[in-house]
Amino acid sequence: MADGENGAETALDDTFQEHSFGDSSVDATGNAIPEDSGAEDPELEAIKARVREMEEEAEKLKEMQTEVEKQMNLSSPTATPATAFPTPEEKIEADARSVYVGNVDYGATAEELEQHFHGCGSVNRVTILCDKYSGHPKGFAYVEFADKDSILTAMALDDSLFRGRQIKVTPKRTNRPGISTTNRGRGGRG
Repeated sequence: MADGENGAETALDDTFQEHSFGDSSVDATGNAIPEDSGAEDPELEAIKARVREMEEEAEKLKEMQTEVEKQMNLSSPTATPATAFPTPEEKIEADARSVYVGNVDYGATAEELEQHFHGCGSVNRVTILCDKYSGHPKGFAYVEFADKDSILTAMALDDSLFRGRQIKVTPKRTNRPGISTTNRGRGGRG
């Protein structure tokens, strides 16, 4: 039996030698694949070309972005970037020109409130506060005027009717961090 096994090994070696193509490999179908023929897969070449195009496009976009940034800096070299949040001083100044409006009808719009307070002075902004989860109005609003004198005129509308409800108008107070009007403490026990 040992001779039979050796004969089988010799036959396999002969078969392998018949399919050996020198410097090339054999793929799964038995076709020869040249290793260093210089010609690569056309799909691979297409992918490489597309990657080069994308890299060139990215480089062009970077250049365009830096050019736009340069133009923006040249047009306003002393201008600081616009901040989305006002400074504390600006908040205090805006609060000094604003009134709190309580007992506002839930279906009221900012335009209706602006019309109601239009006779008091120029209205900069009307803010109707809404619940952050449901989106429904909370029943009060803030009206910011262009000047402080309008607050006194707006106070005359206290207890006036707006959409069938008697509204409450008071000067808007400025919240001060760390000062609580409820005197509930800081959450400690005791």
